Amino acid sequence: MALFKRRTAGKPGEWFYCLEHKKVEEGPECPAKNRFGPYGSREEAARAMDTAKERNLEWETDPRWHDKTGDGTADGGSPDGGSTGA
Repeated sequence: MALFKRRTAGKPGEWFYCLEHKKVEEGPECPAKNRFGPYGSREEAARAMDTAKERNLEWETDPRWHDKTGDGTADGGSPDGGSTGA
């Protein structure tokens, strides 16, 4: 008996964005490693890449994710939080 069942059909109204084929799919057509979702609508799934970019930008500029060390520099080693270039 398999530990996990492979789900081949999605629930009605589940939309995904396939990263490999760069298209919106209703139900999971491609493997989970190649998709974003589920989304509640086709329009949300179509905006998946824009949503990911927006969230990445928010994360990159969130001061809570850039902890300061005791000497006032960011964990990256330089005062501006970037790499040291080494």
